[in-house]
Amino acid sequence: MPELQTVSPLPCNSPTERPAQDGPTTPWDQNQMSSTSQMASLAAFVFLVSATLASGAASVRVGLTRIHSDPGGIPASQLVRDALRRDMHRQQSRLGRKLATASDGAAAAATPTVTARTRKDMPNGGEYLMTLAIGTPPVSYPAIADTGSDLIWTQCAPCSGEDHQCFNQPSPLYNPASSTTFAVLPCNSSLSMCVSALAGAPPPPGCACMYNQTYGTGWTAGIQGSETFTFGGSSPADHARVPGIAFGCSNASSSDWNGSSGLVGLGRGALSLVSQLGAGKFSYCLTPFQDSNSTSTLLLGPSAAITGTGVRSTPFVASPAMAPMSTYYYLNLTGISLGTKTLSISPDAFFLKSDGTGGLIIDSGTTITSLVNAAYQQVRAAVQSLVTLPVIDGSDSTGLDLCYALPSSMSAPPAMPSMTLHFDGADMVLPAESYMISGSGVWCLAMRNQTDGAMSTLGNYQQQNMHILYDVRQETLSFAPANRAATRTVALSPEGGARRLPRQLLKRRAESTMVGPN
Repeated sequence: MPELQTVSPLPCNSPTERPAQDGPTTPWDQNQMSSTSQMASLAAFVFLVSATLASGAASVRVGLTRIHSDPGGIPASQLVRDALRRDMHRQQSRLGRKLATASDGAAAAATPTVTARTRKDMPNGGEYLMTLAIGTPPVSYPAIADTGSDLIWTQCAPCSGEDHQCFNQPSPLYNPASSTTFAVLPCNSSLSMCVSALAGAPPPPGCACMYNQTYGTGWTAGIQGSETFTFGGSSPADHARVPGIAFGCSNASSSDWNGSSGLVGLGRGALSLVSQLGAGKFSYCLTPFQDSNSTSTLLLGPSAAITGTGVRSTPFVASPAMAPMSTYYYLNLTGISLGTKTLSISPDAFFLKSDGTGGLIIDSGTTITSLVNAAYQQVRAAVQSLVTLPVIDGSDSTGLDLCYALPSSMSAPPAMPSMTLHFDGADMVLPAESYMISGSGVWCLAMRNQTDGAMSTLGNYQQQNMHILYDVRQETLSFAPANRAATRTVALSPEGGARRLPRQLLKRRAESTMVGPN
């Protein structure tokens, strides 16, 4: 059985779009599983890990850091503005996409292709990296921790030639040919992205599932594989090795992913790390956004817990069955207050509609919260009624809608009351520093409006300095301010210390995934 560590409590403050293609070629045939019994063996190991997590005996612990928010040389305001413009494009594009199955004459039965919507962003700042290792021997893998998606993927060698290209990453490329535990995931595996395209038919001989995932301004493509993942700290005694994790091995990607080696999905779907480990629940704590000294940990399993007088819990709203909405963690936001004033927002403003539009999700990979326009305008007006500083046009300088000029770049913002998000059965209280953001003499409302009918999103900026627990089995989200809760999570941490607007405030949402047997 894999060795899993038991985790003790720790304090919160511990020190250009590419068209769909058939997919890149794969040089990894020599590492494919040679028999069904080998795949069954891997599945048994994963079952043992899942059973251990469920028993309460142990948890998986993964370190996290924030991607450096200071890119150097480029004004932060320009980066924020560009990120917001891209996000608007992605939102509009995503709404126009529908789940579809494409076929091509008589060849369709042998080589079906599925187009499915999903959602992701590029890791250019404001997101959190989780560090783990892939393969045997293990190769370090710093990747975005994202509760808004399922697929786990990293760049794979080779990354040269006409069909292969990779972005710069902070760690060596993972080479499946150098790992003794890599296997191509069979097309008829329950975790294959191609299994539905087969429609029950036997897979073609030597079938390998190729994916081509596009993202408003970027893309990644590769083959699904199975591999041993290693979790834990720097000491080998703290490591937990888990075989048989299904993941994406990308040997072609756009250049928009600098700062990471890929992504780790923590959503509701079967491909997410949470689901594959059978963790049941997971937790994290986001340190203050400007904190440059703290480190962090993500816990998956029974050690992920929050206790104390400040803990509040709200049920998840059932996710739509259609992709990609099925992977999101929806919440029932019923209202918003600023100080003692309850804002005039319709009770159905955040209602999740039967066609999958609307609703509100909580997402660790998005930085700035977006609100449906009717609610956002109420928040904006309430903030304006309390601030007497000169209003400046933030749409050009930062991309944010409501900004004020501070007396100087060193001036502290004026005091503001807390904002309360009223969820079903629980109130989340945000201090001013969790809904306003300052830098370079500019002070802005760190929220934006959502005008196209897409879902609203509770981003990680609004989750800072708060313990967050996702209890997937009990279908609840629990949270508490970091100074009022005892917890078995420690904080997610930013890297840089400059008091500037973050490099990018919004995720880049993935528009589609092309998958098909090859």
